[in-house]
Amino acid sequence: MPRRPRVRAPELSGKGGWINTGGKDLKLADFRGRTLILDFWTFCCVNCLHVLDELRELEDKHRDTVVIVGVHSPKFAHEADHRAVVDAVERYGVHHPVLDDPELATWKQYAVRAWPTLVVIDPEGYVVAQHAGEGHAHALETLVAELEAEHAAKGTLRRGEGPYVPPEPEAGDLRFPGKALLLPSGNFLVSDSTRHQLVELAADGESVVRRIGTGERGFTDSPVRFSEPQGLAVLPDGRVAVADTVNHALRAYDPQTGEVTTLAGTGRQWMQGQPVSGPAREVSLSSPWDVAWFADRLWIAMAGVHQLWTYDPESRTVTVAAGTTNEGLVDGPAEQAWFAQPSGLAAAGERLWIADSETSALRWAERDGQGFVVRTAVGTGLFDFGHRDGAAGQALLQHPLGVTALPDGSVAVCDTYNHALRRYDPAADEVTTLATDLREPSAAVRAGEDIVVVESARHRLTRLRLPEEAVRVESVAHRTQRQATEVAPGRLRLDVVFQAPAGQKLDTRYGPSTRLLVSSTPPELLAEGAGAGTDLTRELVLADGVSEGVLHVSAMAASCDDDPENPYPACHVHQQDWGVPVRVTPGGAGRLPLVLAGLDERSG
Repeated sequence: MPRRPRVRAPELSGKGGWINTGGKDLKLADFRGRTLILDFWTFCCVNCLHVLDELRELEDKHRDTVVIVGVHSPKFAHEADHRAVVDAVERYGVHHPVLDDPELATWKQYAVRAWPTLVVIDPEGYVVAQHAGEGHAHALETLVAELEAEHAAKGTLRRGEGPYVPPEPEAGDLRFPGKALLLPSGNFLVSDSTRHQLVELAADGESVVRRIGTGERGFTDSPVRFSEPQGLAVLPDGRVAVADTVNHALRAYDPQTGEVTTLAGTGRQWMQGQPVSGPAREVSLSSPWDVAWFADRLWIAMAGVHQLWTYDPESRTVTVAAGTTNEGLVDGPAEQAWFAQPSGLAAAGERLWIADSETSALRWAERDGQGFVVRTAVGTGLFDFGHRDGAAGQALLQHPLGVTALPDGSVAVCDTYNHALRRYDPAADEVTTLATDLREPSAAVRAGEDIVVVESARHRLTRLRLPEEAVRVESVAHRTQRQATEVAPGRLRLDVVFQAPAGQKLDTRYGPSTRLLVSSTPPELLAEGAGAGTDLTRELVLADGVSEGVLHVSAMAASCDDDPENPYPACHVHQQDWGVPVRVTPGGAGRLPLVLAGLDERSG
C-alpha cells in the first residue's frame, strides 16, 4: 500500500450545530473506522452544488464504509442564518450530515481557503488528501477503494449504517420553486425545483392544474424526468424552454401536447477544453439557470461557467455569447466580460438584463455594432453586498437571482438574500425597495397590474400590487468576512500545489496542462504578476502604499489516466478560483500556497 502523510484531523465544531442527524451532535470519534470526506461548501456557490452532485454516486456505492459530512461555511450574511442552511440542505438534496459552521471555526482549523474544498480523513482519523474545486470524483473513488482495502486488511475498517437521519417530508404543492412563467392561458408554469417537476397553476397562483415529470431525479423525455429545473421562457413556436439545471441541459415542454423533448446538452457537465459551440445535442452545458428570448436567440444564463450562451432553434446549435469563464465583474465587449454565476435574465427592448448573483450585481447586455457589450448598473464585485437604496453607484444587493422588466422601463430585482423586491430605474439611475419580508424570492412575473413573486423558501407564489412609492429601509452594507492572510511587503511567491492523483499523469498532449490567472482588488495592489500564464508558480510584487486587498487566483490542471495499454485514456480537469484577502504587514509571509490537489495519496 502507498505511504501517506500522517496528519491528525482537527475536531469538528460549529456554533450552528448539526443537520440531518436526528438532533445528535457528532464528533470525529463517531466516524472512526470509516473513511470520512469533509465537503466545505456554501449554498450560494454553484461549484459547491456541482460537487454535491459529483459525490452522490460515491455516497451510494460506498455507503457502508464512507461517510460524507458537509461543513457549511458561509460567504454571504444570509448564509449564516441556520434556518437558511436547513432549507438549502433540503433544497439541494443533501443526504448526509451537515455541520453548520457560521463563524468558520472548522474552516480555519483545516486551513481551507476556497469553496468548495474536500478533505479526506482515513478510518484512523488522519487527513490523507485535500482537493480544492470540482472534478475530483475519479480521484476520490480511487482513494476510497484503496483506503477500504488497506484498513480491511489492518482490521481498522468498520462497516455499517452511517449517522444520516433524513428529515420528515413536508407536504405542499410546491417545494423550493425556482422560476415562473405566465402562460398565454393566464395560468402560471412553475419550476418545482426540489421535486424535479414543472407545475402548472391556475390564474389564482395556487390551484394545481397539472404536474409535468415523474418527480424522480433523472434525464429522460419519456417518462419525463428533470433534475432541479429552473428557468423558463416561451419559444416562438409556443413551446416552453426549460433550463434543466442539474442535468446540464435545455428541455422543451409543449403546453398543448404535454410532450417534453431535449433541445441541448449531453446530460454531462461542460469542462475546460470541451467545445463551446456546435450541434446543440452534442455540446455539454454547465448548470443553465435561466433562459430568455432576446435578439432572435434563446439566451442562457450558464451559471456553472460564468457565461452567457445562446441557442438557435433554426440551426439547432449553441455557442458562447458573453464571458470568458473567469469569475468576477468586468464590463466591456461581450467576449471579454467577466460574470459570476449569472442566474436571472429578462429581455426588455434593446437590453438583456442579468442578475449576476455572486457579484450581487444587476447588469445588462446590448448590441454594439456587430457584437454585444456588457455593462453594470448596480454592484462592485465578489465581496461587497448589502441592502442599500439610492444612487446606483452606491446601492447594494445581496445575491439576486431574478430580474423582471416593468412597463415603465425600470427593472424589478429579486434580491434573494435580502428577502426583498428591489427596483432599478435607468432614467434616474437609482435603486429603491418595493417590498420586504419575501422569503428568498428567486423570480417574478408580471400579471396585469400585479407582479407575482416566487417566494422560494415559503414554497409559494405571492401576488403584489406594484406600489407607486418605494418602501424605505435602513441601509446595511457587508463585506465577506474571512480571515486575512498576512503577507510581507514586496515580493510574494504564489504556489498553486497540484499533484496528479494516483493512476493519472499531467495531460501534455496538446501543450501545457496547467493555467494560472491572477488579478487583484483593488488592481493597484499588484505592481507585478497580474495576468495569465501556464506555470502554477508565480512571483508577485505587492505595490507600496496599498495595505490590504484581495488576490484573485484561478488555476486549472488537466490530467489523464496513466494507462499505456489504453490509446484513449479518460481525462480530467481540475479547476478552482480563489479570492484570498491579504493584509500587508512587516513580518508577514513571503509565500502564499494554495492547494488545488495536495497531500496526495501517493506521497510519503
